[in-house]
Amino acid sequence: MPLSEQEQRLLDEMERNLYRNDADFVSTVGNRKGRPSYRNIAIGCVVTIVGAGALVAGVILQQPIIGIIGFAAMLVGVMVAISPGKGSASSTPESPFTGASRGSKPKASASFMDRMNDRWDKRQDDR
Repeated sequence: MPLSEQEQRLLDEMERNLYRNDADFVSTVGNRKGRPSYRNIAIGCVVTIVGAGALVAGVILQQPIIGIIGFAAMLVGVMVAISPGKGSASSTPESPFTGASRGSKPKASASFMDRMNDRWDKRQDDR
């Protein structure tokens, strides 16, 4: 069910106020940029599968230590799979919502989504 025009305006206003007042929160949440590391994903999946196998083997063999090691391996595998690559996080966290880039021309190296966010912000400011 779509929002009414008044509800949409209210939601947009709340969102702008959140970005304006909680810039620290937005910069922390929006800190992850770049592409995922497919190598980490593949390694994490393999470690998770091996850990699941060890967990099942520990249950079958009734050896709790093998099950615990398998569970730990599964946890490590998932953490490796979701971790960003070495070069994917920028050294200076910069969010399009902080207002620092408003009014300035976007750089050619800016990502597509950053440029779209800048355009959206300009349109909202013009209203």
